[in-house]
Amino acid sequence: MLGLKLPTDPRWVNIVEKNIEEILTDHAFCEQKATSTAISLIVSFPEYTDLVQEMVALVKEEISHFKMVHDKIIERGWTLGRDRRDDYVVQLVKFFPKGGSRTTQLVHRLLYAALIEARSCERFRLLSEELKDKELAVFYRKLMVSEANHYTMFLGFARKYGNKKEVDTKWQQLLDYESEIISNLGKTEAIHG
Repeated sequence: MLGLKLPTDPRWVNIVEKNIEEILTDHAFCEQKATSTAISLIVSFPEYTDLVQEMVALVKEEISHFKMVHDKIIERGWTLGRDRRDDYVVQLVKFFPKGGSRTTQLVHRLLYAALIEARSCERFRLLSEELKDKELAVFYRKLMVSEANHYTMFLGFARKYGNKKEVDTKWQQLLDYESEIISNLGKTEAIHG
């Protein structure tokens, strides 16, 4: 369903299990960045009323996810660590050239967001199925459903605002590019790393 060209190596979960504190901190900041992305889309493209409405709802949902993850960190006696660089996202956003029309910029941002959500969904599914910590496995199962909805929403908006055929071509190209990135990651306890 997600269209990802390369699945995450299941051994990534073994890395995660060695440092649950680290994955929870990384995950918390992913939720915070998703909130920021939604706010940024509102600020940058206020004339797209339906997008603004959905992004307002997304801000509320993503910040609630941040709180849920932060609460898990506190429940385990830890504190939120510092934000980490997300090499996956840094590499991903180099795919489309800068500039172009406002519509092109919007479509590119929506495609990036869709792909990040798709990969998060795939990683959450893996965590929900493979983590020995059953409480966290259930937690990630619930979040996986949200990520899938976010992925389809962003992709749907890209197809709505851009030329559908061009958007679908760009989406496939971005998926190919992402598979190259992900083939070199999966060696750290990071949601996308």
